[in-house]
Amino acid sequence: GVLHEDLRLLLDTALPPKRKKVVLGVGDAKMGAAVLEELGVQCQTGGVVAELMRGIRLHFPALVRGLTAQSAAKAQLGLGHSYSRAKVKFNVHRVDNMIIQSISLLDQLDKDINTFSMRVREWYGYHFPELIKIVPENSMYCRVAKFIGNRRELSEESLEGLEEIVMDSAKAQAILEASRSSMGMDISPLDLINIESFSRRVISLSEYRKGLQEYLRSKMSQVAPSLSALIGEVVSVPGDSPCDPVAVEMMSEALKTRGNTPKYGLIFHSTFIGRAAAKNKGRISRYLANKCTIASRIDCFSEVPTSVFGDKLREQVEERLAFYETGEPPRKNLEVMKEAVVEANEVVAEVKRRQEKKEKKRKKREKRRLEALAAAAEEAAENSVMETEENDVGAKKKKKKKKQHQPEESEAEAEPEPEENGLEEEEEEEPLPKKKRKLVVEPEQEEEEEKKKKKK
Repeated sequence: GVLHEDLRLLLDTALPPKRKKVVLGVGDAKMGAAVLEELGVQCQTGGVVAELMRGIRLHFPALVRGLTAQSAAKAQLGLGHSYSRAKVKFNVHRVDNMIIQSISLLDQLDKDINTFSMRVREWYGYHFPELIKIVPENSMYCRVAKFIGNRRELSEESLEGLEEIVMDSAKAQAILEASRSSMGMDISPLDLINIESFSRRVISLSEYRKGLQEYLRSKMSQVAPSLSALIGEVVSVPGDSPCDPVAVEMMSEALKTRGNTPKYGLIFHSTFIGRAAAKNKGRISRYLANKCTIASRIDCFSEVPTSVFGDKLREQVEERLAFYETGEPPRKNLEVMKEAVVEANEVVAEVKRRQEKKEKKRKKREKRRLEALAAAAEEAAENSVMETEENDVGAKKKKKKKKQHQPEESEAEAEPEPEENGLEEEEEEEPLPKKKRKLVVEPEQEEEEEKKKKKK
């Protein structure tokens, strides 16, 4: 119902100052009503406007400069995706689907671990049947069976390891004594290897279940802290099946026996209903469902989710249980919610204060990092400038040295030794005698003269 700021700015810049005479053609009636309410401009939506809009939409890439059909198709695809995300049942940012899958996986893991543990008990019970009574817990039984292996090899040296597993010295001593007087059959090494391998798988599944439980607890504290504080993490979110199996089973049984229909479904797993008397189970289930609805709405619409409202709602359910048992009247909802609002405001202020401190620290770290980068860049620039200056100074010194050497060499060349020059000049001026001239004649000339003589 509020006109977008970008659209308002576009209309303010595009429309003429006198808007009373302007009639806009808008394809959507809601948008036309919003424009009329915000800007006071009349809008027409039906008739010719629909055909014009269809033509503009068809030839939009040709009408807008720089827009291609490919970019228009991408824009349409992005708009369709954003519209689909807005219509999704759960909020994408709050990862409700991840929590639902975690709940379903926890249920499946519980069933599988129970089944596999019973299989380990039966399998290893042929060899050591007395261990089931001493260690009744499933995961601990698998750890003990894997540690013991062949009961005949169990000795006093193994007591420390047993105590670490069962966390009880009396239990460890009882296991040792039972292994010495056990009625079980002997087991082959191959069967023992298979039992140990299967026990190892069950132990790994149990450890993974603990990690998944912690993951679910952290997710619920982020998404629905009030609801998880009210009834717990596992009961807070149903699985992906459309109906609760407990409710379906109870409904079918009631229809077969023509008895009363069940008054509770998924929240039957809550501890509040288990603590209530049989005649008060329906009342406490309706009351608990009402409080769960309030907690869910608070988690959905609160900007900073806190568990304050969930704790207060849990106190109300406890007071209602006490009222059914003792008759003590509980507090009114208005009083409890006023206290919750005051505490929630304090918690939200503290959370915002912490967030502001974290943001300030982050900005300081970012500023220091940028300053360090700038200082490093300045140092690099200074070093490069110094290197260039040193290179220039070195080149100038080399040039000066070359200039100093060049005149010395030229002077040495210009001043020849007088004795040598005088001898050379005397040698050049003295004419050779005729006999020596003949000796100096080249051999080629002699051959030519001999040829000439022969011809003559």
